[in-house]
Amino acid sequence: MSGKPLSASSAALIWFGASVSVTEIAAGTLFAPLGWERGMLAQILGHVIGGLLFFAAAYIGAATGKSAMESVRLSFGRRGSVLFSAANVLQLVGWTAVMVFYGAQVSAALGAGLFAADSYLLWALAIGALIVVWLLAGARETGRLKIMIVAAMLLIMLWLSWKVFGATPAAVAPAGEMSFGTAVELSAAMPLSWLPLAADYTRHSQCPKAAAAASAVSYTLTSCWMYALGLAAALFTGQSDAAQILLGAGLVSAGVFVVVVSTVTTAFLDTYSAGVSANNIWRGFAEIPVAVAVTVIGTVLAVFLTMSEYEGFLLWIASVFAPMAAVMITDFFVMKRRDTGLDFDWAGLAVWLAGFVLYRYLLATGWESGIGLTAPVMAAVAVLTVAVRGVFGRKAV
Repeated sequence: MSGKPLSASSAALIWFGASVSVTEIAAGTLFAPLGWERGMLAQILGHVIGGLLFFAAAYIGAATGKSAMESVRLSFGRRGSVLFSAANVLQLVGWTAVMVFYGAQVSAALGAGLFAADSYLLWALAIGALIVVWLLAGARETGRLKIMIVAAMLLIMLWLSWKVFGATPAAVAPAGEMSFGTAVELSAAMPLSWLPLAADYTRHSQCPKAAAAASAVSYTLTSCWMYALGLAAALFTGQSDAAQILLGAGLVSAGVFVVVVSTVTTAFLDTYSAGVSANNIWRGFAEIPVAVAVTVIGTVLAVFLTMSEYEGFLLWIASVFAPMAAVMITDFFVMKRRDTGLDFDWAGLAVWLAGFVLYRYLLATGWESGIGLTAPVMAAVAVLTVAVRGVFGRKAV
């Protein structure tokens, strides 16, 4: 997306808008069985792991001026990167559907009290249309209107936090089960889902380190806040439904505003980056038209499908993109590797496949490390990357 170079403050605003989301609040409610202390520790640990990786991916794009999927070429080759571009487009269609689904669901519940009408379909279509408008308006640019919108979102979330954290703890303990390691993994999975997108925005930065740091810090801190809100709501108010959490805080019209706007500001990142990834597959794919198409497809999916597999979706994302990021980050920062111009880097692809298989195997067998799967798997992939590059040479195979 063309425009003036991205400043650190603009990067922070973009990722603040991305992390204020009902889906992140909903994810935080899942941690309630762990209690407040362990639940907070798990989500902070997971976000620290994911946030550091987010910074690394964002910095690679900022330092090279390449988009996220162009950066992937450094480790997997020009045509090899198409595999990850295709996977990224698929996950972004899925994320768009998830965002529209939750946004429309919560807006419909709030709107029933505000407008005496409960129309999920109309809200889904309205949110999809607003995402298209946001894309066409130049979403990467930071104008006064968008700054005012972000400021309004901040004030509303502060009010919600005051109401939730000031509530009397619920008398009934939350039902369900969740291990500490799984909680860490679900926390890390959220920033991990942005690894294939981060460089799409920092590639335009004025100062690479500042923009990458501002993006990572803004997203990580705000995402931790959203998770904490969800956890606190489940524990202190006994509510795990986002609409009921907002209604309990007295946020009806303001709740509709923050839900709709936060859905739009998050989903536009998904749809625009889907366009960037599609452009890496074939140059004939223009970014904005593809982004609009992804918005339409995601909206249609949100209307006809349910989101019962949300946790599995997050873990699938982590299993694909955590090993990919481990290879790429190790190549760039440790091996000092740059674009080789190869079509396929078979060594890099083999290491990624080994990491993917390891992740899925450990997940299927229920292996627990106490800190989730992402960190151990990525550490193993990083060591394997160094070993393979040492045997076959840093450039490629």
